[in-house]
Amino acid sequence: MAASMTVGTGAPPAPGDLSGEGSQGLLDPSPEPKQLPELIRMKRDGGRLSKADIRGFVAAVVNGSAQGAQIGAMLMAIRLQGMDLEETSVLTQALAQSGQQLEWPEAWHQQLVDKHSTGGVGDKVSLVLAPALAACGCKVPMISGRGLGHTGGTLDKLESIPGFNVTQSPEQMQALLEQAGCCIVGQSEQLVPADGILYAARDVTATVDSLPLITASILSKKLVEGLSALVIDVKFGEAAVFPNQEQARELARTLVGVGASLGLRVAAALTAMDKPLGRCVGNALEVEEALLCMDGAGPPDLRDLVTTLGGALLWLSGHAGTQAQGAARVAAALDDGSALGRFERMLAAQGVDPGLARALCSGSPAERRQLLPRAQEQEELLAPADGTVELVRALPLALVLHELGAGRNRAGEPLRLGVGAELLVDVGQRLRRGTPWLRVHRDGPALSGPQRRALQEALVLSDRAPFAPPSPFAELVLPPQQ
Repeated sequence: MAASMTVGTGAPPAPGDLSGEGSQGLLDPSPEPKQLPELIRMKRDGGRLSKADIRGFVAAVVNGSAQGAQIGAMLMAIRLQGMDLEETSVLTQALAQSGQQLEWPEAWHQQLVDKHSTGGVGDKVSLVLAPALAACGCKVPMISGRGLGHTGGTLDKLESIPGFNVTQSPEQMQALLEQAGCCIVGQSEQLVPADGILYAARDVTATVDSLPLITASILSKKLVEGLSALVIDVKFGEAAVFPNQEQARELARTLVGVGASLGLRVAAALTAMDKPLGRCVGNALEVEEALLCMDGAGPPDLRDLVTTLGGALLWLSGHAGTQAQGAARVAAALDDGSALGRFERMLAAQGVDPGLARALCSGSPAERRQLLPRAQEQEELLAPADGTVELVRALPLALVLHELGAGRNRAGEPLRLGVGAELLVDVGQRLRRGTPWLRVHRDGPALSGPQRRALQEALVLSDRAPFAPPSPFAELVLPPQQ
């Protein structure tokens, strides 16, 4: 897949300006916000909401005066009628200002960076990228999420490491950044409370796929971190939110444009999510693979995405002269052990026994497996015919693993942290009939007939010659004047 680059529109205000009055200028506020039914009617009929209108709606959501039906109606009106860039910027800012703001030492301002992903299968990039960026001199206050549905959550993966604590106060986060240069924590109720309410409402009102609502949800959580730069991995494909690159590009441009209007330098990478990222899917297995990547080894597609995203972020934040130089710095951090050293520091600082953290980061792959949750049984699937691996479809694989307990159907549901799968083949590789291509790690009984059929259908074979697997990276959308 050939990579390309597009640029957002509009000029950004000075970095860190959250006044909402960048050089583009946001909406002129009305003297008084309108009543909620009037706001809903206005947006329902395709009208444009003022700054006061949007702030009034968000305030009503947070203080409880907005009824559930009114919140749902407004979300659906936004989903059907959309929002322009200025409205989306105001909504993003209002959500960000609905709770506590994270504050850091002034000297850190240019060092503060983060990465966000729209979610995928086997996506363990954050586990590798955060410590690699810390090794390059950045501060990474990563606020992450849990898995829901077929996509995995970064917090769940880290919690497969015994003792790892994702609940950290802002004061504890600052101490973590001082000790390790990075932290990966869950969102507290004090940060962006309005987004938590709207996020839950979107999930039950069929408004999850609204571009303005997605944009405001993602960026509001990042604005409170006080970042100098942000890179967002916008995934497309069968196992992603967006089925094709065109739809993903539309979200990417919106994210970059809204970020620029609020003084946040945002780059958005479009990456394919038709096949799993790397060779492992499942919480503990993905931690093992992340450690392998930080050994300077691991699957090429994972390393490629880590260095590409990290290179863009180092360049965007002024830590590298070009994206290529930034990517080289990230690669060096993986190869020389400095990223792994930062990961060990982060584990110990976030509650993991220092001896265990050291053993995980210095042990062999076999030794690491003994230290992490393990499934009770393993079961291999065999290639049904000769052929070249054209694709291993991520979605059916993830759905079966979800059934086996690797994912959850509702918040708070316990996970089987050792359940997962290892791909034993690469895309482009030639297979002989009867060769093992997948190893499933399970706790329960043998795979059912429907589960085995679904997994076998995930393997797509062709009769063409072997080929080099493509990079998942497709395109980078950059902010203006970059």
